[in-house]
Amino acid sequence: MEQDVESTVTVRQPKLPKQSWDDVPKPLQDKERVKQKIQRYVRKDGKCNVHHGNVRETYRYLTDIFTTLVDLKWRFNLFIFVLVYTVTWLFFGFMWWLIAYIRGDLEHIGDNQWTPCVNNLNGFVSAFLFSIETETTIGYGHRVITDKCPEGILLLLVQSVLGSIVNAFMVGCMFVKISQPKKRAETLVFSTNAVISMRDGRLCLMFRVGDLRNSHIVEASIRAKLIKSKQTKEGEFIPLNQTDMNVGYDTGDDRLFLVSPLIICHEINQHSPFWEISKEHLAHEELEIVVILEGMVEATGMTCQARSSYVASEIKWGYRFTPVLTLEDGFYEVDYNSFHDIYETNTPSCSARELTEMTARSRLPLTWSVSSRLSTQGLPDSQEKSSSEAEEQVERNGDVANMESESKV
Repeated sequence: MEQDVESTVTVRQPKLPKQSWDDVPKPLQDKERVKQKIQRYVRKDGKCNVHHGNVRETYRYLTDIFTTLVDLKWRFNLFIFVLVYTVTWLFFGFMWWLIAYIRGDLEHIGDNQWTPCVNNLNGFVSAFLFSIETETTIGYGHRVITDKCPEGILLLLVQSVLGSIVNAFMVGCMFVKISQPKKRAETLVFSTNAVISMRDGRLCLMFRVGDLRNSHIVEASIRAKLIKSKQTKEGEFIPLNQTDMNVGYDTGDDRLFLVSPLIICHEINQHSPFWEISKEHLAHEELEIVVILEGMVEATGMTCQARSSYVASEIKWGYRFTPVLTLEDGFYEVDYNSFHDIYETNTPSCSARELTEMTARSRLPLTWSVSSRLSTQGLPDSQEKSSSEAEEQVERNGDVANMESESKV
């Protein structure tokens, strides 16, 4: 997976009021930003870079002990697995030894006239072994409980029930942890970079996803969110504000048939958070795009989620993805060596809003477009007057020509 890269975005400002930070000269701010390293919200491998601190209500983790055990790392999970079984065996082994000690069975070892609670139980070690045989239902046959010990019969029932509960709980935790679909997400890949280029006459942001396995993801869907801090009109600062990015929700394009790599497209329109961002502004933006691919694993039916992210330096303006699908003799072949490759293409460097305005302006009448272009170029008043008079003269000549044609008819 890709590692964090260096960029000019700032991570954590000095502990100064906002007004004091704004008073710092801009060259010094830029120099400080260069020294900083990008702090991702979601890393390239999909792990969330968020740590929960100062959690006082830790008892809440114990109320859902099953999920807590499943979420533990493997080394802790295996340690608890062995510890629980060992403790239960030792506890019930001690109880069997205690019953034998209280009844005096240990004082009549080898006495054929004495009926002990458990035959051939002559110490704590043998009691511990009998506890293991009882809970695991091994039953070697050398040590066996007799019918002259009601307290032993009651302890046998208790150990059998508790042993079944421990087995169901611990084996269930191990099975769920083994069958977790987290590793399935390792074969769901995202392109290293996102690109911005023209598609069907519109400026679009695109990234590519693919599945390396032959067993497909069922009901796959894709989502994208823009992570960017913002300040409201009332002056409230919202850190890491999440904004949805439309990747085909209205048209159904967000539901994928992920058999071969697909290019996910976000059209930059007036509803897009990139509406007013140009190529120059993008290099100085502090933003992160989090992409989420969800679906069910075909083999197990469990829900799987894969995540990745793109920071501003990983969004390439004016590029497209290299095609990876080719038609062979009777089948299609995917070349994953070119999965992350991009190539440069002609793309306007202005924002989508400016591009739309220029396109609309080019479709207006000649008289309006000429005057607007002259005014935008900042011509002197005399030249503006002369141009307006020339346009009026053109319009008059056109009116006269129309009148003459009508009179002839």
